[in-house]
Amino acid sequence: MAGPKPASSQKASTSSLQPVEALWKSYNENTSSRLKLIDAFLLFIMLSGISQFIYCIVVTNYPFNAFLAGFSSSVGQFVLTASLRSQVNPLNRSQFKEVSPERAFADFALGSIVLHFFVFNFLG
Repeated sequence: MAGPKPASSQKASTSSLQPVEALWKSYNENTSSRLKLIDAFLLFIMLSGISQFIYCIVVTNYPFNAFLAGFSSSVGQFVLTASLRSQVNPLNRSQFKEVSPERAFADFALGSIVLHFFVFNFLG
């Protein structure tokens, strides 16, 4: 029968979690609710693309153009949303001096419309 774990392994696991906990605490304290909403959308898009890819591998990829359209839509929307996040982040204001948050959102909306127009046409 195995005895209790040595104290050194418990300290190692605790110390390996400390940077993650510090990162999470800093994220919650220093990130605005607008950026958290964008991050949640980015997570949703990423999980959607991963689930499409897993479905393609495990179940079927028929029709293949539908898989390509859906997956490229996820990737394209992720890129557009990541660009929006970088443009509306107050810490990046010095890099995007001439782009207001409203202009960044308008670019995001127009890019999303164009992306989904091409995706819809690719479906056939």
